Amino acid sequence: MRRREFITLIGGAAAWPLAARAQQGERVRRIGVLMNLTVDDPDTSVRITALAQGLQQLGWTIGRNVRMDYRWGAVDADRSRRYAAELVALAPDIILAVASPAVAAVQQATRTVPIVFVNVADPVGAGFVDSLAQPGGNATGFIVYEYGISAKWLQLLKEIAPQLKQVAVLRDAAIAAGPAQFGIIQAAAPSFGVEARPVGVRDADEIERAVTAFARSSNCGLIVTGSPLTAVHRDLIIALAARHRLPAVYPFRYYATSGGMVSYGPDTTDTFWRAADYVDRILKGEKPADLPVQAPTKYELVINLKTARALGLEIPPTLLARADEVIE
Repeated sequence: MRRREFITLIGGAAAWPLAARAQQGERVRRIGVLMNLTVDDPDTSVRITALAQGLQQLGWTIGRNVRMDYRWGAVDADRSRRYAAELVALAPDIILAVASPAVAAVQQATRTVPIVFVNVADPVGAGFVDSLAQPGGNATGFIVYEYGISAKWLQLLKEIAPQLKQVAVLRDAAIAAGPAQFGIIQAAAPSFGVEARPVGVRDADEIERAVTAFARSSNCGLIVTGSPLTAVHRDLIIALAARHRLPAVYPFRYYATSGGMVSYGPDTTDTFWRAADYVDRILKGEKPADLPVQAPTKYELVINLKTARALGLEIPPTLLARADEVIE
């Protein structure tokens, strides 16, 4: 979907007039959506389209019996709190919150409006739910991946660049997943003969300074963990990896399609599609407290051969055979 068409779609849905609702003769339900990506991010239209299509298959048509209210770019606590308050003030029937900062902000704003979350690494550790099986409050949803995937990122990097001795791990220390993901990589590092170093991602300057300093060492590479901030700064991170000739592994497909060397992680489009089912069930009367938090069902390995070749690296044939997608 082209960006102009996408913005027209969501703009029209958000501005659906009251008179048109009355003509349809049925109740219009209101869904608030708090996104971590910006409206012009290339992956935004993919996610929102998957959500809209999932809802449509379940009988919900945007502009007819459901209205969507969006807030974009909720990547830090202050912005998330502001946007969450705006959405709650609209009296939605349900809020879809993307990533941990957004979920935390919405739960601070309301304990009564149902919340479906996606792309959250540790909802129990963050206090969003009591347990995965019995959430117990006003929130449920979909974890982005299990922490064990962090060791897989290190394994992939070492498989592609066997000479590797040091790895910079880009992680957000302000969310629960940041230290947890780094901890698993750090614990696994000795078995791969690698030293792991944490790199903060609070802003672009911090990322550039840290990666540039780290790249002065030899036999080093990058692991980019999942967080709203690494997603927002992914173009910079990918550019730095190319500039300093650092092999790098990323958590989601959209990093590889943007020029990153390798990504391994869940299919985020599928997650938004599945989230539509929980939105539907809650709108029809079920409670978040009774809907178990679900894990991803699809993981994908994406290899950008063009980037690997630019770094002078040869991807092992066994790894290419396992790839879900190879970008030439």
